[in-house]
Amino acid sequence: MEMQIILQQEVAKRRTFAIISHPDAGKTTLTEKLLLYSGAIHTAGVVKGRKGRKAAASDWMAMEQERGISITSSAMQFTYKDTIINVLDTPGHQDFSEDTYRTLTAADCAIMVIDASKGVERQTRKLFEVCHLRKIPVLTFINKMDMPGRDPIDLMNEVENVLQIHSYAMNWPIGSGQRFLGVVDRLTQECVFFTKTSIGGAQKADIIRYPLASTESKERIGAEEYAKLIEELELLEMAGNAYSHEDFLANQVTPVFFASALTNFGVEPFFDAFIHLAPCPHARMATRTDGSEIEIDPITTPFSGYVFKIQANMDRRHRDSMAFIRICSGRFEKDLIVKNHRMNKEIRLARPHSMLAGERKTVDDAYPGDVIGVINPGSFAIGDTLSITGGFNFKPLPQFQPEIFAKIYPKDVGRRKSFDKGVIQLVEEGAIQLLKPHDGEGEFIYAAVGKLQFEVMQYRLKDEYNVETILTPLPYQCSAWILGDMGKFTKSFSSMLAQDRQGRPMILFIDQWDKQHCIKQNPNHQLVDVLV
Repeated sequence: MEMQIILQQEVAKRRTFAIISHPDAGKTTLTEKLLLYSGAIHTAGVVKGRKGRKAAASDWMAMEQERGISITSSAMQFTYKDTIINVLDTPGHQDFSEDTYRTLTAADCAIMVIDASKGVERQTRKLFEVCHLRKIPVLTFINKMDMPGRDPIDLMNEVENVLQIHSYAMNWPIGSGQRFLGVVDRLTQECVFFTKTSIGGAQKADIIRYPLASTESKERIGAEEYAKLIEELELLEMAGNAYSHEDFLANQVTPVFFASALTNFGVEPFFDAFIHLAPCPHARMATRTDGSEIEIDPITTPFSGYVFKIQANMDRRHRDSMAFIRICSGRFEKDLIVKNHRMNKEIRLARPHSMLAGERKTVDDAYPGDVIGVINPGSFAIGDTLSITGGFNFKPLPQFQPEIFAKIYPKDVGRRKSFDKGVIQLVEEGAIQLLKPHDGEGEFIYAAVGKLQFEVMQYRLKDEYNVETILTPLPYQCSAWILGDMGKFTKSFSSMLAQDRQGRPMILFIDQWDKQHCIKQNPNHQLVDVLV
């Protein structure tokens, strides 16, 4: 009983969330400002990898630091105002959407970052759809209010119309661009004014609050801008949606905040609201071996979790592979022996780590919502369910049809052994897919969802394994898994039959027309784009 009380207290303190956005909307900057305001770092670096500037704390891979983009999902844990934060910083680039989709399964909540000048972009829509399908509650952070941007009411309407979700402005911007002075807290009816304290938002912004109706607020804003602000706030009250916390948790309404992550204007009020709005870890559905569903309660069910990510060479000194485990129930203790349901064998979870910007910290215990990293000696695969009791599996992680295909060789045949080792690591991470011809004869085919994945593959083979490679593109542009009797399947002359690492049959097409024609030719087969 005492352990259940401890578990309840620990679970209530935790917030596990992912940050999603289109590239360059400011997602990684926001992540870093959370570290700044939590005290985990004392000076924020600028994300763009320019000479003489620090790389973002969540971007540990050399290529990320050079390009100023997030390629891998980072998992970090720290404390913010007595709340234990587990933040999953995901790649924004669409070529790495598979990694993002897998990471979203480990989140209880998401923060959607939108550029105030661009609105809801294509990649943001796709990521939001995943949240919607999984009923993950989403908070909206409209960023870059310090830059010329679109009208806030237009942005709110676009969120509603494009994403088909109600929106509710928790705060409202006071001016925009160079005249972005702060925000109005709609709950307290206060003006929250900010003052820059450093270049590039390296230090926290100073905050001063005045009642909205006060003389101080009117003087700071100016008569004309103040009248416009009051008009907008009245319009929100009359025509806007009401806020319901139950609707937020059901992914039916998104609370909206206006801010500038770069200057830190609006960042602290957003984080303060977030820890109160975001849900703590909750029960998750799983499937028993007989196919029936079971609810895994975070407090009453003994330890369980699943592997949602594998990453090699995070520590160059050890050249190892790290499996990231989302804890779903029970207390984790160092050296815990668990069952790997896929392999049907027991594994000791030795040397567990929590992460902060690639730096490892050994943990003695962890609780539902936490993400731990354990050394992977080849015992884990993405999607593995781990538990003490056994008898069930968490929902499988989605796998998407690749659209880019190539043959890849080491330039120096003497480096073949290192090449093979590197390729296996990348495949285990889910960074690329490895296919072979359906008849089992011939060379391997490397497949990816996006072109940039191949660039990263070649970069990492050179950087981490000292293997330079030659890439030869193949003409195929889309693919599908085949469900049905392969003995009765008819393929076109230009398509190619293959199988993935699990031996599941696939077909590669030169274009969408070829794919649609094949579907018509095989009415008794299913061609599947996403495996779940």
